[in-house]
Amino acid sequence: MELYLDSAEINEIKSSFDQLPFMTGLTTTPTFMARHGITDIDGTIVELSKIVPILQIEALGDTAEEIVAEAKRQEALGLDRDKTVYKIPVSKEGLKACSMLVKEGFKVNIHLVYTLQQAYMAMQAGATYVCPLVGRLQDQGHNALSLVEDCVEAVNYYGYNTKIMFSSVRTIQHVRDAVEAGVHTITVPWKIMSQLTENHFTKIGTDQFVNDTRLMTVRVGDALAEANPTITAESTVAEALVVMTNNKTGAATVVDANGAAIGIFTDGDLRRLVTEKGGDVSNIQVKELGLKEPISIDAHELLFAASNLIKEKQVDELVVTLDGKAIGLLDVQDIVKY
Repeated sequence: MELYLDSAEINEIKSSFDQLPFMTGLTTTPTFMARHGITDIDGTIVELSKIVPILQIEALGDTAEEIVAEAKRQEALGLDRDKTVYKIPVSKEGLKACSMLVKEGFKVNIHLVYTLQQAYMAMQAGATYVCPLVGRLQDQGHNALSLVEDCVEAVNYYGYNTKIMFSSVRTIQHVRDAVEAGVHTITVPWKIMSQLTENHFTKIGTDQFVNDTRLMTVRVGDALAEANPTITAESTVAEALVVMTNNKTGAATVVDANGAAIGIFTDGDLRRLVTEKGGDVSNIQVKELGLKEPISIDAHELLFAASNLIKEKQVDELVVTLDGKAIGLLDVQDIVKY
Protein backbone atom coordinates (compact mmCIF):
# COMPACT_ATOMS: atom_id res chain seq x y z
CA MET A 1 0.00 0.00 0.00
CA GLU A 2 1.43 3.34 -1.04
CA LEU A 3 1.93 5.90 1.73
CA TYR A 4 1.53 9.63 1.09
CA LEU A 5 2.02 12.56 3.43
CA ASP A 6 -0.86 15.07 3.44
CA SER A 7 0.60 18.51 4.12
CA ALA A 8 1.60 21.93 2.76
CA GLU A 9 3.95 23.05 5.52
CA ILE A 10 7.45 23.12 4.02
CA ASN A 11 9.43 22.50 7.20
CA GLU A 12 7.09 19.66 8.22
CA ILE A 13 7.42 18.08 4.78
CA LYS A 14 11.23 18.26 4.81
CA SER A 15 11.41 16.84 8.32
CA SER A 16 8.87 14.09 7.56
CA PHE A 17 10.65 12.80 4.46
CA ASP A 18 13.97 12.98 6.31
CA GLN A 19 12.51 10.76 9.06
CA LEU A 20 10.49 8.46 6.77
CA PRO A 21 12.26 8.46 3.38
CA PHE A 22 10.25 5.42 2.25
CA MET A 23 7.04 7.46 1.86
CA THR A 24 5.61 7.35 -1.67
CA GLY A 25 4.95 11.05 -2.04
CA LEU A 26 3.00 14.13 -0.99
CA THR A 27 -0.61 15.24 -1.48
CA THR A 28 -1.45 18.88 -0.99
CA THR A 29 -4.25 21.34 -1.70
CA PRO A 30 -4.68 25.08 -2.16
CA THR A 31 -6.62 25.01 1.11
CA PHE A 32 -3.60 23.63 2.94
CA MET A 33 -1.37 26.26 1.34
CA ALA A 34 -3.72 29.11 2.23
CA ARG A 35 -3.92 27.80 5.80
CA HIS A 36 -0.14 28.11 6.05
CA GLY A 37 -0.05 31.58 4.51
CA ILE A 38 1.46 30.52 1.17
CA THR A 39 0.77 33.05 -1.60
CA ASP A 40 3.32 31.96 -4.23
CA ILE A 41 1.61 28.67 -5.14
CA ASP A 42 3.67 28.05 -8.30
CA GLY A 43 6.95 28.66 -6.47
CA THR A 44 5.87 26.36 -3.65
CA ILE A 45 4.87 23.61 -6.09
CA VAL A 46 8.27 23.73 -7.78
CA GLU A 47 10.04 23.65 -4.41
CA LEU A 48 7.93 20.70 -3.25
CA SER A 49 8.62 18.79 -6.47
CA LYS A 50 12.32 18.87 -5.61
CA ILE A 51 11.72 17.49 -2.10
CA VAL A 52 9.30 14.57 -2.55
CA PRO A 53 9.36 11.48 -4.82
CA ILE A 54 5.84 12.03 -6.19
CA LEU A 55 3.81 15.23 -5.88
CA GLN A 56 0.01 15.38 -6.11
CA ILE A 57 -1.34 18.89 -6.83
CA GLU A 58 -4.59 20.44 -7.91
CA ALA A 59 -5.43 21.22 -11.56
CA LEU A 60 -8.62 23.31 -11.55
CA GLY A 61 -10.82 24.83 -14.25
CA ASP A 62 -14.44 25.28 -15.28
CA THR A 63 -14.09 23.18 -18.42
CA ALA A 64 -12.10 20.12 -19.36
CA GLU A 65 -10.01 22.24 -21.68
CA GLU A 66 -9.20 24.69 -18.87
CA ILE A 67 -8.23 21.87 -16.54
CA VAL A 68 -5.95 20.30 -19.14
CA ALA A 69 -4.41 23.70 -19.87
CA GLU A 70 -3.77 24.25 -16.15
CA ALA A 71 -2.07 20.85 -15.83
CA LYS A 72 0.16 21.63 -18.79
CA ARG A 73 0.91 25.13 -17.46
CA GLN A 74 2.05 23.62 -14.16
CA GLU A 75 4.13 21.01 -15.97
CA ALA A 76 5.83 23.83 -17.86
CA LEU A 77 7.09 25.16 -14.50
CA GLY A 78 9.52 22.28 -14.62
CA LEU A 79 7.52 19.38 -13.20
CA ASP A 80 8.32 15.79 -14.18
CA ARG A 81 5.26 14.10 -15.76
CA ASP A 82 6.23 10.74 -14.29
CA LYS A 83 6.52 12.19 -10.77
CA THR A 84 3.44 14.45 -10.75
CA VAL A 85 -0.23 13.55 -10.22
CA TYR A 86 -2.88 16.14 -11.03
CA LYS A 87 -5.82 16.15 -8.64
CA ILE A 88 -9.19 16.97 -10.20
CA PRO A 89 -12.55 17.18 -8.35
CA VAL A 90 -15.06 14.71 -9.78
CA SER A 91 -17.52 16.17 -12.35
CA LYS A 92 -18.37 15.57 -15.98
CA GLU A 93 -15.83 18.19 -17.08
CA GLY A 94 -13.29 16.84 -14.59
CA LEU A 95 -13.65 13.29 -15.88
CA LYS A 96 -13.39 14.48 -19.48
CA ALA A 97 -10.18 16.27 -18.56
CA CYS A 98 -9.01 13.14 -16.79
CA SER A 99 -9.53 11.07 -19.93
CA MET A 100 -7.71 13.64 -22.07
CA LEU A 101 -4.74 13.90 -19.71
CA VAL A 102 -4.39 10.14 -19.18
CA LYS A 103 -4.25 9.61 -22.95
CA GLU A 104 -1.27 11.98 -23.05
CA GLY A 105 0.55 10.11 -20.26
CA PHE A 106 -0.42 12.31 -17.33
CA LYS A 107 -1.36 10.80 -13.97
CA VAL A 108 -4.70 11.93 -12.50
CA ASN A 109 -6.30 11.66 -9.06
CA ILE A 110 -10.08 12.13 -9.14
CA HIS A 111 -11.00 13.29 -5.65
CA LEU A 112 -13.84 14.71 -3.57
CA VAL A 113 -15.53 11.37 -4.24
CA TYR A 114 -18.53 10.68 -2.02
CA THR A 115 -20.39 7.90 -3.87
CA LEU A 116 -19.61 4.60 -5.58
CA GLN A 117 -21.19 5.97 -8.75
CA GLN A 118 -18.67 8.84 -8.81
CA ALA A 119 -15.86 6.39 -8.17
CA TYR A 120 -17.01 4.11 -10.99
CA MET A 121 -17.14 7.00 -13.48
CA ALA A 122 -13.62 8.02 -12.47
CA MET A 123 -12.34 4.46 -12.96
CA GLN A 124 -14.00 4.34 -16.37
CA ALA A 125 -12.34 7.65 -17.30
CA GLY A 126 -8.95 6.08 -16.60
CA ALA A 127 -8.14 7.84 -13.32
CA THR A 128 -4.83 6.78 -11.81
CA TYR A 129 -6.28 7.35 -8.36
CA VAL A 130 -9.81 7.65 -6.96
CA CYS A 131 -9.95 9.36 -3.62
CA PRO A 132 -12.95 9.03 -1.25
CA LEU A 133 -12.80 11.47 1.68
CA VAL A 134 -13.39 9.20 4.65
CA GLY A 135 -13.25 11.75 7.48
CA ARG A 136 -15.55 14.21 5.75
CA LEU A 137 -18.02 11.45 4.86
CA GLN A 138 -18.14 10.29 8.45
CA ASP A 139 -18.66 13.90 9.58
CA GLN A 140 -21.88 13.81 7.53
CA GLY A 141 -23.00 10.50 9.01
CA HIS A 142 -22.20 8.35 5.95
CA ASN A 143 -20.74 4.85 6.03
CA ALA A 144 -17.41 5.89 4.52
CA LEU A 145 -15.66 2.59 5.14
CA SER A 146 -18.34 0.75 3.21
CA LEU A 147 -17.78 3.11 0.26
CA VAL A 148 -14.02 2.50 0.36
CA GLU A 149 -14.51 -1.27 0.47
CA ASP A 150 -16.97 -1.08 -2.46
CA CYS A 151 -14.46 0.96 -4.48
CA VAL A 152 -11.68 -1.56 -3.83
CA GLU A 153 -13.98 -4.41 -4.76
CA ALA A 154 -15.00 -2.67 -8.01
CA VAL A 155 -11.36 -2.17 -9.00
CA ASN A 156 -10.53 -5.79 -8.29
CA TYR A 157 -13.71 -7.19 -9.89
CA TYR A 158 -13.54 -5.20 -13.12
CA GLY A 159 -9.76 -5.09 -13.40
CA TYR A 160 -9.36 -1.31 -13.51
CA ASN A 161 -5.82 0.05 -13.18
CA THR A 162 -7.12 2.68 -10.77
CA LYS A 163 -5.76 2.84 -7.22
CA ILE A 164 -8.15 3.64 -4.38
CA MET A 165 -6.72 6.32 -2.09
CA PHE A 166 -7.95 6.50 1.54
CA SER A 167 -7.97 10.22 2.42
CA SER A 168 -9.25 12.71 5.01
CA VAL A 169 -7.54 10.65 7.71
CA ARG A 170 -8.40 11.90 11.20
CA THR A 171 -7.26 9.08 13.52
CA ILE A 172 -4.80 6.19 13.66
CA GLN A 173 -7.85 3.89 13.53
CA HIS A 174 -8.44 5.22 10.00
CA VAL A 175 -5.06 3.79 8.98
CA ARG A 176 -6.07 0.38 10.34
CA ASP A 177 -9.39 0.71 8.50
CA ALA A 178 -7.50 1.44 5.27
CA VAL A 179 -5.29 -1.64 5.63
CA GLU A 180 -8.26 -3.86 6.43
CA ALA A 181 -10.21 -2.46 3.45
CA GLY A 182 -7.32 -3.34 1.15
CA VAL A 183 -6.92 0.13 -0.36
CA HIS A 184 -4.00 0.71 -2.69
CA THR A 185 -2.78 3.95 -1.15
CA ILE A 186 -3.40 6.28 1.76
CA THR A 187 -2.54 9.90 2.48
CA VAL A 188 -1.99 10.78 6.13
CA PRO A 189 -1.31 14.05 8.04
CA TRP A 190 1.99 14.06 9.92
CA LYS A 191 0.32 14.38 13.33
CA ILE A 192 -1.34 11.00 12.67
CA MET A 193 1.56 9.36 10.83
CA SER A 194 4.02 10.16 13.61
CA GLN A 195 1.87 8.09 16.01
CA LEU A 196 1.77 4.95 13.87
CA THR A 197 4.98 3.46 15.25
CA GLU A 198 4.18 4.29 18.87
CA ASN A 199 3.00 1.76 21.45
CA HIS A 200 3.43 1.81 25.23
CA PHE A 201 4.39 -1.86 25.42
CA THR A 202 6.90 -1.49 22.58
CA LYS A 203 8.64 1.28 24.53
CA ILE A 204 8.72 -0.81 27.70
CA GLY A 205 10.16 -3.79 25.82
CA THR A 206 12.75 -1.67 23.99
CA ASP A 207 13.89 0.02 27.20
CA GLN A 208 14.25 -3.41 28.84
CA PHE A 209 16.34 -4.75 25.94
CA VAL A 210 18.58 -1.67 25.98
CA ASN A 211 19.03 -1.83 29.74
CA ASP A 212 19.83 -5.57 29.72
CA THR A 213 22.34 -5.07 26.89
CA ARG A 214 24.07 -2.35 28.89
CA LEU A 215 24.20 -4.55 31.97
CA MET A 216 26.09 -7.17 29.99
CA THR A 217 28.42 -4.86 28.06
CA VAL A 218 29.22 -1.89 30.33
CA ARG A 219 31.89 -2.08 33.06
CA VAL A 220 31.23 -0.73 36.55
CA GLY A 221 34.09 1.73 36.18
CA ASP A 222 32.52 3.22 33.04
CA ALA A 223 29.19 3.84 34.83
CA LEU A 224 30.79 5.36 37.89
CA ALA A 225 30.17 9.04 38.69
CA GLU A 226 33.19 11.30 39.06
CA ALA A 227 32.47 11.95 42.75
CA ASN A 228 34.38 9.78 45.22
CA PRO A 229 33.11 10.77 48.70
CA THR A 230 35.53 9.39 51.29
CA ILE A 231 36.04 9.93 55.01
CA THR A 232 38.32 8.35 57.64
CA ALA A 233 37.37 6.36 60.71
CA GLU A 234 38.18 9.42 62.82
CA SER A 235 35.80 11.67 60.89
CA THR A 236 32.80 12.90 62.83
CA VAL A 237 29.23 12.48 61.70
CA ALA A 238 29.14 16.21 60.91
CA GLU A 239 32.23 15.91 58.71
CA ALA A 240 30.71 12.89 56.94
CA LEU A 241 27.55 14.85 56.21
CA VAL A 242 29.59 17.72 54.73
CA VAL A 243 31.39 15.29 52.39
CA MET A 244 28.11 13.65 51.35
CA THR A 245 26.47 17.02 50.76
CA ASN A 246 29.37 18.39 48.71
CA ASN A 247 29.40 15.26 46.53
CA LYS A 248 25.59 15.05 46.32
CA THR A 249 25.59 11.42 47.48
CA GLY A 250 23.66 9.48 50.08
CA ALA A 251 26.77 7.79 51.48
CA ALA A 252 30.52 8.15 51.99
CA THR A 253 33.18 5.45 51.94
CA VAL A 254 35.31 5.10 55.08
CA VAL A 255 38.92 4.51 54.00
CA ASP A 256 42.19 3.73 55.80
CA ALA A 257 45.53 5.47 55.29
CA ASN A 258 46.08 3.49 52.03
CA GLY A 259 42.71 4.40 50.56
CA ALA A 260 41.26 0.93 51.10
CA ALA A 261 37.56 0.74 52.02
CA ILE A 262 36.97 -0.28 55.65
CA GLY A 263 33.38 0.84 56.00
CA ILE A 264 30.54 2.96 54.62
CA PHE A 265 28.42 5.68 56.24
CA THR A 266 24.96 6.28 54.79
CA ASP A 267 21.88 8.44 55.28
CA GLY A 268 20.28 5.37 56.82
CA ASP A 269 23.07 5.14 59.39
CA LEU A 270 22.42 8.76 60.38
CA ARG A 271 18.68 8.20 60.85
CA ARG A 272 19.28 5.10 62.95
CA LEU A 273 21.91 6.95 65.02
CA VAL A 274 19.57 9.84 65.78
CA THR A 275 16.79 7.41 66.68
CA GLU A 276 19.02 5.43 69.04
CA LYS A 277 21.08 8.23 70.61
CA GLY A 278 18.74 11.19 70.30
CA GLY A 279 20.00 14.77 70.66
CA ASP A 280 23.15 16.04 68.93
CA VAL A 281 25.15 13.24 67.25
CA SER A 282 27.31 15.46 65.08
CA ASN A 283 30.51 15.00 67.11
CA ILE A 284 30.38 11.21 67.25
CA GLN A 285 33.23 9.66 65.31
CA VAL A 286 32.32 7.19 62.59
CA LYS A 287 34.54 4.47 64.08
CA GLU A 288 32.32 4.47 67.19
CA LEU A 289 29.48 3.14 65.06
CA GLY A 290 31.13 -0.25 64.59
CA LEU A 291 32.58 -0.28 61.08
CA LYS A 292 31.95 -3.32 58.90
CA GLU A 293 33.65 -4.22 55.63
CA PRO A 294 31.44 -2.62 52.95
CA ILE A 295 29.84 -4.47 50.06
CA SER A 296 32.22 -3.71 47.21
CA ILE A 297 32.83 -4.57 43.57
CA ASP A 298 35.84 -4.25 41.30
CA ALA A 299 35.68 -1.52 38.64
CA HIS A 300 36.36 -4.09 35.91
CA GLU A 301 33.21 -6.09 36.67
CA LEU A 302 30.14 -5.78 34.43
CA LEU A 303 27.07 -3.83 35.54
CA PHE A 304 25.23 -7.16 35.38
CA ALA A 305 27.35 -8.40 38.32
CA ALA A 306 26.80 -5.12 40.19
CA SER A 307 23.03 -5.35 39.65
CA ASN A 308 22.92 -8.90 40.98
CA LEU A 309 25.07 -7.97 43.99
CA ILE A 310 22.78 -5.04 44.89
CA LYS A 311 19.73 -7.32 44.70
CA GLU A 312 21.42 -10.12 46.67
CA LYS A 313 22.70 -7.88 49.48
CA GLN A 314 19.65 -5.57 49.39
CA VAL A 315 21.73 -2.39 49.47
CA ASP A 316 21.48 0.87 47.55
CA GLU A 317 25.21 1.51 47.02
CA LEU A 318 28.31 -0.50 46.28
CA VAL A 319 31.84 0.67 47.03
CA VAL A 320 33.81 0.43 43.80
CA THR A 321 37.44 -0.56 44.10
CA LEU A 322 40.44 -0.62 41.81
CA ASP A 323 43.78 -2.13 42.82
CA GLY A 324 42.57 -2.35 46.40
CA LYS A 325 41.54 1.30 46.72
CA ALA A 326 38.06 2.85 46.86
CA ILE A 327 37.47 4.91 43.73
CA GLY A 328 33.77 5.73 44.12
CA LEU A 329 30.26 4.64 44.94
CA LEU A 330 27.90 2.92 42.51
CA ASP A 331 24.30 3.78 43.35
CA VAL A 332 21.41 1.65 42.13
CA GLN A 333 20.23 4.72 40.18
CA ASP A 334 23.58 4.83 38.33
CA ILE A 335 22.76 1.42 36.85
CA VAL A 336 19.30 2.49 35.72
CA LYS A 337 20.26 5.81 34.15
CA TYR A 338 23.54 4.82 32.52
